[in-house]
Amino acid sequence: SFGHAAPFGIGAYGAALACSKSAVLPPEVVLLMIVPAVVLVFFLIGLVVSRREGIAFGMLTLSLGQGVYVAATKFRDITGGADGIVISLPRRLFGLSTDAVQQPAGMFAIALTLLLLLYLALRYFEHTHPGRLAIAIRENEERARFLGYRTRALRAAVFAVSSGIAAVGGILFGLYQGFVSPEILHWSFSGSGLIMAILGGTSFLWGPVAGALGFFFMREWLTEMTTHWLAILGLTLITVTILWPEGLSGGVKHLFARLGRRAAGRAA
Repeated sequence: SFGHAAPFGIGAYGAALACSKSAVLPPEVVLLMIVPAVVLVFFLIGLVVSRREGIAFGMLTLSLGQGVYVAATKFRDITGGADGIVISLPRRLFGLSTDAVQQPAGMFAIALTLLLLLYLALRYFEHTHPGRLAIAIRENEERARFLGYRTRALRAAVFAVSSGIAAVGGILFGLYQGFVSPEILHWSFSGSGLIMAILGGTSFLWGPVAGALGFFFMREWLTEMTTHWLAILGLTLITVTILWPEGLSGGVKHLFARLGRRAAGRAA
């Protein structure tokens, strides 16, 4: 998907609008409404874009993301246009001081807690019947269809849930930065997320998390060494893709499998 910057940006702009003085409802209520609204809208969108696969799917999501990006630059009264919008945070949110929310340590604790909760929820989903069917669709959708399963609705649901998770990240981003601009809606921002997913792989649920950590640490390290860090990152991504087509998590999977075979051989 080249369009996941859209739900991320919607979450960030939603946080800005929730904290604005013109908001009718309390900011906590609006913040809680953002993710369900994003999931619902992107489920309906997913019913359309999931009709296509591969490059066609990528282009559809790219056009979707760029459409939201252009809208954010045009509707200046709501989004501030290309200048962005400053988020006026209240003194407290959900009982927490907003000063703590905008401190690195405080936001790290909040983000890590939400990450663990989302991971556990997705881990539970993996072991349910729809979760196992989603994995089967990922591995071989045609075979799942031959077995009599309808795949479009579940594909749209997975697309919607992933968009909701992106919206959670956007809300946290907006609250922490205190400023939102259309830059986070650009297709290149979606590309960064895609690089993290490819780098981490999908062999395990923690793969994209490892890919994100690797991406950010590598970027911070390389930017201190050279201005051509993107070229080095690209070469690294190519190397990982060639050596481990399933990403870092796939490499770990094959490593454990090899160690298991060696242990079994010694035992025999």
